[in-house]
Amino acid sequence: MDAKRAPLPPYAALRAFDAYGRAGGVRRAAQALGVTHAVVSRHLHTLEAWFGLMLIDRENGGLTAAGREYHARVAYALDELGGATDALMRLQGSRLEVWCAPGFAYLWLTSRLRTFSSLHPAVALDLRPTDASPAIEHHQADADIRFAADGARRPVGTQVRIAEIARPFVFPVASPKLAAAVTDRVHQPADLLALPLLHEESDLEWRLWFERQAVAGPLKPPAARLWQAHISLGAAREGQGIALTNYYLAAEDLSEGRLVPIGRGNAAFRAVRLGAYTLAARAEAWERGNFAKFRQWLSEPLAVTAQEEAALIRESGWTA
Repeated sequence: MDAKRAPLPPYAALRAFDAYGRAGGVRRAAQALGVTHAVVSRHLHTLEAWFGLMLIDRENGGLTAAGREYHARVAYALDELGGATDALMRLQGSRLEVWCAPGFAYLWLTSRLRTFSSLHPAVALDLRPTDASPAIEHHQADADIRFAADGARRPVGTQVRIAEIARPFVFPVASPKLAAAVTDRVHQPADLLALPLLHEESDLEWRLWFERQAVAGPLKPPAARLWQAHISLGAAREGQGIALTNYYLAAEDLSEGRLVPIGRGNAAFRAVRLGAYTLAARAEAWERGNFAKFRQWLSEPLAVTAQEEAALIRESGWTA
């Protein structure tokens, strides 16, 4: 078999071209690479001279048609190279990198990781709370935990496997003081429309929750838009409004009495599920290596929390 490959342009020029294509400008590419814009410009000219072809649209900005096509393939190749390098480094150091939705990471996963570490002391687990999902197919991370609303299809590559790990009930909570202040005004779910509601990134979850309660009506402007679950619950603890949450996120606050469910003991409220937490990883790693150890360990604390959640729902008297 002929092992010869087509000649490649200088790597520094390819890297600068990739940074330019991603950032959309010379100065931003220079900042991303930690070099001067003159260096980036020189590399771009070098690459164009190597091909004898214009790749940069200097009149209108951005890339030419040929530049866009080439950049798509260069970016993919560099992602693969970087991911493969990182994966090998993780294998050598027995690292496991897990990305996770911030609320789930802060309020549920972090406190339980010590049991994983005690079972697998040779595995160095790196937990990254982030709103962004990694490119798992490019080895950017070993695993990713996200909440996916019903009907929202989570985009993953063909090399990625994904599974539901928990499908929690969702319910409103407030500080004990605020809950006591509004108790005479809340007889059915529709009564919450007149109260201050705390939103995360959008009002989607509240709208879905009201739909499942058979409540129609416009939502008031949010008392606050707080983007992440742990911030929303923090505002609820301070009495700023009513937050929508689930037991996986609010268990500690509920057990310590810092938050109380709204509508508890009221059969007019329905116990509803709006989506599921999902776990994603490369298909080839699903049954082996450090990820398999993590996935198998994760099932036990999830099962314990699910049992506690079921007890809370039964005690609350909500209809399913």
